[in-house]
Amino acid sequence: MDVITFTTQHLVKSEDLNHHGTLYAGRTAEWFVESGFIAAASLTRPENIVCLKIHGMTFTRPVKLGELVAFYSKIVCVGKSRLVAYIKVVASGQKVVEGFITFVHVDLEGKTIPHGLVIVPTSPEDVILQEQARQLSLQ
Repeated sequence: MDVITFTTQHLVKSEDLNHHGTLYAGRTAEWFVESGFIAAASLTRPENIVCLKIHGMTFTRPVKLGELVAFYSKIVCVGKSRLVAYIKVVASGQKVVEGFITFVHVDLEGKTIPHGLVIVPTSPEDVILQEQARQLSLQ
């Protein structure tokens, strides 16, 4: 299966701000996981996906009130039951956050089960992201 990118967008409103007047990291984490979940759930049934770990959300600059943030997510690596998403967040044309999340494929009782998926990178960037995601499972 080719790597497919999904996009979600949010307008940063006053209720999304921290005490510094910039986008609160907790709200960013909520949207970050949601974006990764959408990518994972596109490949299998949503009720079979649970979040295992956020490997990191690295901020490169603050996001201000009124900015539109776009979350670009894609599954870049899979194991027997895991799916690793890469998420890049862009605001005002600049990358502001990026990182990885691991999801696990489970049955309705929450027991890990194989998903049978294979991901084939289609670009040099996806090859690099897949290798970075593989390294995360070794940590």
